[in-house]
Amino acid sequence: MRQHGKLEYGGHAAPQRTCVGCRVRTAKSELLRLVRVEDHVVPDLRGRLPGRGASLHPSLSCLELAERRRAFPRAFRVTGPLDISPVRAHLEGEPRNVM
Repeated sequence: MRQHGKLEYGGHAAPQRTCVGCRVRTAKSELLRLVRVEDHVVPDLRGRLPGRGASLHPSLSCLELAERRRAFPRAFRVTGPLDISPVRAHLEGEPRNVM
């Protein structure tokens, strides 16, 4: 019997998260953690930034789905728009100073 909140992954139980774009549950290690810093959404590459996080598949298609569904304000529980350009730059491979 599987434990609640875990997903069998490579023979081991792994934490699972839901992508805010496509809404598919998968292993946490396959998703990119995002956090809100002021009015910007930034990738948390080390998984250490404080605050509420949201998970996203590291693909532009999931990012576009999340934008279309207005998922980021809901995920971060804020009103108003958020700037996701740091996430887009990271996914497009542009070098940029990300927290």
